[in-house]
Formats: sequence, C-alpha cells, structure tokens
Amino acid sequence: MTAPSIAEQVWQQDLKDCPAATRAIWDRQVNAFWEISWALSNDETESNLLDRRKNWRNYLPPEEAGVKCMMMDGWQELSGITTPNVKGLEAFWDGLRQQGNQGIATDLRKHEYLCAIAFIKRRFARCFAEVKVAMPGAWTLHGWGVKSSVPSVAYMAAAPWLAKVLTDAPEAELKVFHDAAKKLTQSYGEYDTRLDCIDKVLFDHNDKKILWDTKSLDGNVFFEAALDNKTVYEDQRQAQVVKKALKKLLTKTNELRVGVALEPVSPFYAVLMMDGDSLGKQMSDAQKQAAISKGLEKFTQGVNKIVEDHSGFLIYAGGDDVLALLPLEHALNCAYAVREHYQDSFVKVALEDKSLPEIKTTISAAIEYAHIKMPLGKVLGDAHHLLDDVAKDKTGRDSVAVRVWKPGGQHLEWAMPWGKAVVDGKVVMNTLANDFQTDQQTTPFSNSFFFHVEERFAMLNEERRGGTDKADNSEPVFDRKTMTALIAADYLNSGVNQVGKENKINLKTAIERIAPLLAQCFEVRRQVDDKGHVSFKKSKKLNSDALQLIRFLAQKGVEHG
Repeated sequence: MTAPSIAEQVWQQDLKDCPAATRAIWDRQVNAFWEISWALSNDETESNLLDRRKNWRNYLPPEEAGVKCMMMDGWQELSGITTPNVKGLEAFWDGLRQQGNQGIATDLRKHEYLCAIAFIKRRFARCFAEVKVAMPGAWTLHGWGVKSSVPSVAYMAAAPWLAKVLTDAPEAELKVFHDAAKKLTQSYGEYDTRLDCIDKVLFDHNDKKILWDTKSLDGNVFFEAALDNKTVYEDQRQAQVVKKALKKLLTKTNELRVGVALEPVSPFYAVLMMDGDSLGKQMSDAQKQAAISKGLEKFTQGVNKIVEDHSGFLIYAGGDDVLALLPLEHALNCAYAVREHYQDSFVKVALEDKSLPEIKTTISAAIEYAHIKMPLGKVLGDAHHLLDDVAKDKTGRDSVAVRVWKPGGQHLEWAMPWGKAVVDGKVVMNTLANDFQTDQQTTPFSNSFFFHVEERFAMLNEERRGGTDKADNSEPVFDRKTMTALIAADYLNSGVNQVGKENKINLKTAIERIAPLLAQCFEVRRQVDDKGHVSFKKSKKLNSDALQLIRFLAQKGVEHG
C-alpha cells in the first residue's frame, strides 16, 4: 500500500482548496517521511536480522523551514507562513475548522498547527473506509471503518466520576449545566466516545436524552481549574457561568445521594503500555514459530474487549505490544487481565492444535498515572523507559511498573513482579487502596498511620551498619522481622485500639494485618535460572513510594485539605 493513497484521500477531503504552497509542503513531507527497512536471509532462525538492520540508521528527513508543527517536532506546519504570525496562522487554521468537513471542528483544536503527517494521523479515520488502492499483483486493498474519536485525557480522567453524576444528578440541574457548557464549547467533543462505565448508565436510562447530551460534552468542562484557565476557554465570562452551574449540580446531586457524598473529580488518567518478554528469542526456533504466530493472533483479537470492559480506549494491540488509555481506578486490573489473556492465548493454541508446542512466555506492563496538565507526548515517551528499564530490566520481567506524574514532575515509582503483585486473583495494591480510608472504625488503615509509617520507613532505610555505608549492598540495621514488628507497633499506636473500642488487637494480629502491605513495600526482583525455574529475590530495602501509591489510588490523586 503506497502511503500517498491515504494522504491523497485526506487531502481531497480537507485541503483541496488550499494554496500551492501548502500542497508543496504536503508533498515534500509525505514523500520524505517514510522509512522502510527490510532484510533477507537463508537462515530462518536468524530472528534478530531486522532489528540489526533497523540499528543501521540512514534515514535523513528533509530540512524544514517556517513555523513548526505542534505535534511533531521539527516539521513545518501546513499554512506555509515563514515566520510566526498569529493572525496569519489563525486565518488558515480557523478557515479549515469552519469549513465543517466531518468533525473537523473538533478534530482540530484552536491554536493548533499541524504538519502533513500529523494532519493525516488526526483526520485519516474520517475517510479511511473509502480508501481503495490497486496493488502490484492485480489485487486491491480496501480501507475499513476505524474509530474517529479518541477520548481526551480530561474526559478519560473524569469518566467514572461522570458516570456517578449521570446516575444520581437531578435532571433540572443537569440540563442547566449542560446548556451552559454547550454554549461555551459550541460542540459535542466526545459525542462518539464510548466508555463502558458511562455506557452502562446510558443503557439503564436510555429514555433520557439529557444524559447522552451531557456525556458528549468536552471533558474540560467538568474541571473547575480548566474553566478558570483562559488558555483553555477564552470566553471566561461564560466559563464562570458553567463553573457556577457545575457547583450547583454537584450540591444538588449530593443531596440526593444515599450514604457518602460524591467524591471530587480526579484530574488523573492512566496510560497502559505492555510488551511481551523475550519472545523474539523463541522465534529463532523454527518449531515454535507457527505456535507463536497463532498465539499472538489470538491475543491481539481479545485485547480490545478487555480494555473496553475496563472503560478504556485501545490505541493499538499488535503482536505482543499494547497501548491504551484508561481511567485511573481501572488501569491495574486491566493490565492484569491483559497479562492473563496473553498467557492463556498460548495455552489455548496448544490445546486446539496438538501438533503445536505450548509457548512459555510472559508480558510486562508499565502504567503511567498522569495529571491532565501533563503533555501526553512526554507521558508516552516515559512509558517506554518505565517498561524497558524498570518492569523488565530492574524487576526481572513478567512485572508491572508504575509511575505517578503530577504537574511538578514525577511523584513516585513502584514496581513488582506479577507473581507478587497479585494474590488470589486480585491486585493487592487495589485491595490495599480500598482498605485505606480516614475512618478507622470500618477499615484497617488510617491516614495518620500512613504518614507515620512513611517517617518510619525513612529512618529504617537510612540507618546503615556503620552509619556511612551507602552502597546498594549495605545491610539495614534491622532485619525484616524487626522492621515488621516496629511498623506493627506504629499500627497499634495509630488508633486501632482506641479507648472504649471493642475487639482490640494485639501485636501478633497487627503483624498479620500489615503483612500484605509490607509485602508490596519491600522491593522484589524476579529471577529465572537456566532450567526456567522462577524465584524471587526480596530486597531488605523499604520503598515508601508504595505507601504513597496506595494513598494515591485510594484518593484518586485528589489532594485533600
């Protein structure tokens, strides 16, 4: 399939009336963008040949003048303006947005200037089903329908909260908020977005059009900080009307809720990136190649449903690679479900075809919890490092690694082999987060306990034998048993044995309660010997970031005053 065929379809759809200067930029960038690598070998076991060819870097992109693309660094945007000129840029791009072609007003954000490749990536979904290309060998390649709407990170972060609002909100206040927000945004930016947690509400109340209309609003209208930001919404007068309506909506909703009040909307979403572990090495065995190919095919076919069932959006699943956007609270469970499906896929292939061997393989995951203010490109770039350097190299593969990014930078990092991160089919971190509450009468952990034990962790990690040895292999003053007893004592002092409280616990019970917590706080590395036997090397170092992650998951990243 030649690249210009899709490019030409997009050009004819959106840009055919543009000046010759834009066409010149378009042709230069489209024709010079593609890098094709291939390799031939008589040895079918030489599975790393293409990787070696890719490392031979000989791609030289063209020099680009003018104002640069806001999505792809170094490439010229399409207006052709040679020097920064806001009025000229806006005249070109506002003209495109106003022409009304198939959702272009929502696909192209205001003050966004794109090069040819970024424009094609943004708009090809609107016309890909019409692509029809005659290929060498007398066959024709057809495009197919693809999703044209990718949820914004703000919408993804707000989705579970929005589902609760749509379930409980009084219809009158919901309509006032919707009408004000629609006047501000002038469009339904998420009309085509379908997320499971929201779809369930719409299915249960499919007779209420106001729910569908509110669900379709731009994700930023659910955040007061975004409404106060004039770079997000220039019409601050209307934005403040929306903010006032939002506050009233939440107040009235909480009056109708049974039990606890509606929690604040979380400003965090999750990026999930997964990759199979060392599968390429097994491809060098010709007897395994058919089983690997069929296993990957079965795996890829099932990933989208898993992501959708966890209210996520699958960006791609190809081979043993996965990339998806998810709400914060669903990311860990989704990653584990994909991991189980990955391993089951190879088992099922061997069961279905007895002539094929069962492939023993694992998959690692990186989860980036990012604030909606963080540039998505930076988060995606960091996810590759988190996956390769932490989940795979540092933790030993078949692992999950997590980072939390706040507007000020990286907040925490935690990693654990899947074999220790999951107990009885449940992700332990999620269980601990559910247990973490400020009400000690009903849950095992309190906020004060977490703050005090973080201080205890710092002390236990800093006190090394001799007081000055900072080497990685240095021994803590206390062994793990003593550390556990000290932390259990902190737990007893955190209020679980309040004066007058029944069913008081002793030190032994306290140790039993905190054991699952501490198991996630001691760093673990997965190891595999020459015979394939798996073992786990437990560090004597405590990771206080594990405690912060539990609090983060429990509070969904919302700072409480």
